[in-house]
Amino acid sequence: MKAIFLTAAALLSTVALTAPIPVKAENTTPLRRLLETRECFGCDLTGVNLKGAHLIGVDLRKANLQGANLEGANLEGADLTGANLKSANLTDTFASGTTFENANLTNANLSDANLHNAQVDGAVMIGTNLNGADGFDINLGIGGEE
Repeated sequence: MKAIFLTAAALLSTVALTAPIPVKAENTTPLRRLLETRECFGCDLTGVNLKGAHLIGVDLRKANLQGANLEGANLEGADLTGANLKSANLTDTFASGTTFENANLTNANLSDANLHNAQVDGAVMIGTNLNGADGFDINLGIGGEE
C-alpha cells in the first residue's frame, strides 16, 4: 500500500512539473520597446516625448515620429531611414553620424542641432528649420515630394 502511494505521488509530481505554466502576455508599448531594446522598426511613436533622451545607435527605420519632441536628445549613430519626422522638434539634438535617408523632415525643427556626418540623402525637407544648426561632411540630396 505504501509503495502504491509513493508511486502515485511520484507520478503526480512529475505531471505537475511538466504541465505548461501559463505566461502573461506583456503589454509592450512602442516607447517601452524602443527604450528596452534600442530598436523600434516601423513603430508608431506619434507625439512621443523623448526630450533629452540618450538614443545612441537606435534603430528607428520607418518609425512614425510625427510631432515627437526630441529636443536635446542624443541621436548619435541612430538610423532614422524612412522615418516620418514631420513637425518633430529636434532642437539642439546631437545627430552626429545619424541617418535620415528618405526621411520626412517636413516642418521639423532642427535649429541648433549638431548634424556632423549626417546622412540626409533623399529626405523631404520642406519648411525644415535649420537655424543655427551645425554640420559638416553631410550627405545631402534633398527630395521635394511629401
